[in-house]
Amino acid sequence: MELKGRKIYIETYGCQMNFADSEVITSILKEAGCERCERVEESDYVLINTCAIRDNAEQRIHRRLRDLRAEQQRRRMYVGVLGCMAERLKQRLMVEEENVSFVVGPDGYRRLPEIMTRVAEGTKVAETELSESETYSDIVPVRLDGNGISAYISIMRGCQNFCAYCVVPYTRGRERSRDAESIVNEARGLFEAGYKEVTLLGQNVNSYRWGDVTFAQLMARVAEISPELRVRFATSHPKDLSDELLATMARYGNICKCIHLPLQSGSSRMLKLMNRRYTAEWYMDRIEAIRRYMPDCSITTDVIAGFCGEEEEDHKATLEMFRRVGYDYAYMFKFSMRPDTYAEKHLRDDVPDEVKGRRLEEIIKLQGEIALENNRREVGKTYEVLVEGTSHRSKEQLFGRNSQNKVIVFDRKDAKEGEYVKVRVTDCTAATLIGVLV
Repeated sequence: MELKGRKIYIETYGCQMNFADSEVITSILKEAGCERCERVEESDYVLINTCAIRDNAEQRIHRRLRDLRAEQQRRRMYVGVLGCMAERLKQRLMVEEENVSFVVGPDGYRRLPEIMTRVAEGTKVAETELSESETYSDIVPVRLDGNGISAYISIMRGCQNFCAYCVVPYTRGRERSRDAESIVNEARGLFEAGYKEVTLLGQNVNSYRWGDVTFAQLMARVAEISPELRVRFATSHPKDLSDELLATMARYGNICKCIHLPLQSGSSRMLKLMNRRYTAEWYMDRIEAIRRYMPDCSITTDVIAGFCGEEEEDHKATLEMFRRVGYDYAYMFKFSMRPDTYAEKHLRDDVPDEVKGRRLEEIIKLQGEIALENNRREVGKTYEVLVEGTSHRSKEQLFGRNSQNKVIVFDRKDAKEGEYVKVRVTDCTAATLIGVLV
């Protein structure tokens, strides 16, 4: 069966990297003659691009696959599981989920046209071989967000930090960087197409290296495309956050003043158990360096409550780190053991669930107080805001983000999406700034 004219429907779960991958997948299948559709009911193939970082993410996928069975009973429709969960579970998905016809890991997307053709001929296929070189650098992604304002650019793939709790090195393979010139060209093409903002993506962007080009140098090259192009990045690993990068961020006005710096724990003892390869003191040194170079930089983080062996003193150290840093936002989770990780093989998940829950609630409560206090200090300040769309609460209001990645909502008046506007902050919540056009 030829793929020309066949309709594909893609659902994406998980991180920004998965969304960037879905844009690569769409490009590959478009080149093969497929057409993307907006509804499952219209599709010949449903592709579920998955996340495996936490158990509840995988359970969502299993529930979604069960939901799709009803549609498959009505007509012929092939379901494929792609990405991290496909890589982790491989053949198990093919056996336990009878309605799944193919599974393809993050490095097998070039073979999707061939695989989907074989599936239509009656063959189930699993393609999960990891690559040490695949970066998809020659593929121009098909942008799926539809706003024409912001876009993701994947600059590297894989990870080799092997944090004790994390499955990513096993589902995305070894770290490898993408050709710097192809990244700059992609960013330039987006700007010429009218985009106003790009986000450079990697599991650990700080360790990017292409020949002699460091991440800081790559950031500078992208920023120099135009002062009208905002540049963001995610995610940083504290052990590799260099002064060179901070100096570069401070030097260019269009590099956004926001750093996501995962903490995971404020206890050096826990950080060692997690194999994070830095101490609480090193982390705080990096925070102080950020403040030194960019006093106005916002800092966000990730944290895990109740990792293996966590004592009350370790938890208190995390709370104290939150107070010292004053994060603008945090992604906060209870620890859940993931199969095949170092923690699963060598440590014990010995913190009771109710204790994990209580500690998580304490972190969430503290972070809410910190975020509100931070936002109250923004009242009266004026920011340049990139208008991204209409507010969910009112058609008469727009929203956008400032350089610090804070969402600001304001009355529409004559502002338009995709424009830079000046907004003065007049009020706030813990999550949002409220302002007026200047």
